Amino acid sequence: MAGCGFKHFILVFLLFATATTLVEGQGTRVGFYSRTCPSAESIVRSTVRSHFQSNPAIAPGLLRMHFHDCFVHGCDASILIDGPNTEKTAGPNRLIRGYEVIDDAKTQLEAACPGVVSCADILAHAARDSVVLTSGRSWQVPTGRRDGTVSLASDTSNLPGFRESIDSQKQKFAAFGLNTQDLVALVAGHTIGTSACQFFRYRLYNFTANGPDPTIDSTFVFQLQSLCPENGDASRRVDLDTGSGNRFDTSFFTNLRNGRGILESDQKLWTDASTRPIVQQFLGVRGLRALNFNVEFGRSMVKMSNIGVKTGTEGEIRGVCSAIN
Repeated sequence: MAGCGFKHFILVFLLFATATTLVEGQGTRVGFYSRTCPSAESIVRSTVRSHFQSNPAIAPGLLRMHFHDCFVHGCDASILIDGPNTEKTAGPNRLIRGYEVIDDAKTQLEAACPGVVSCADILAHAARDSVVLTSGRSWQVPTGRRDGTVSLASDTSNLPGFRESIDSQKQKFAAFGLNTQDLVALVAGHTIGTSACQFFRYRLYNFTANGPDPTIDSTFVFQLQSLCPENGDASRRVDLDTGSGNRFDTSFFTNLRNGRGILESDQKLWTDASTRPIVQQFLGVRGLRALNFNVEFGRSMVKMSNIGVKTGTEGEIRGVCSAIN
């Protein structure tokens, strides 16, 4: 019995250690500012909530901003830097909403705890808070990142594109230690937010010799064509998760199964044989191990938020998020 008790202790210890590793890594940890700026998390949360109440579009914007930041030079807030030819000026980032939210939170934090909280950590918290505000589940955000000093528009070419194949997406995610399940979970962040017609309208007209993209449900094609006429306003925005664009839920996966994915790269999660089973797991298809989207999304976000972080003496703590010290 004593031996069994010892084995049980070891098992519990290993499980705890594994869980801790999932939340903390590469120098970041939960509660990093507990002594130096204990109000940091609440200040960010209240700021995001205030902006969200007047403009709900900032929620998907902040989530996308964090993703785009982490995939270029790591999670170091380099996407926030102003100037010619910075990441912020690149095509994938020009239409992102929410930069003013980070600036507002930083101003308040500098008043409360000058020179302590990094812009990179503000963005990581803001992304989580955006999910919670749209009915998603919260997760613990490890902090301790420092801000980068390099921001080049040319480096954004590594961001996955809206026409990209699953194989190419998997390679890009794998380069940062993210697996195929992480890919599916993180792309499903498109359960909130919109896309401009210019990024998917090509699927609706002359995609093939026979007409629209055959992976789109035929009745849905007509609905999208009415929203995005061939020669209409290319900037008109359409929900990425039809019928549930303002709620963080699993309907995104249901739409993929029904041929109602808006972006070509999203719909490929269903048509590709390597990712379809994971979508089915998130849908709870019988015979497969079910995956809880909220839980797995949080886990994948923690992994992503630890990509290439700068800690210790690396980088800096910017006084203004849009400018290098």
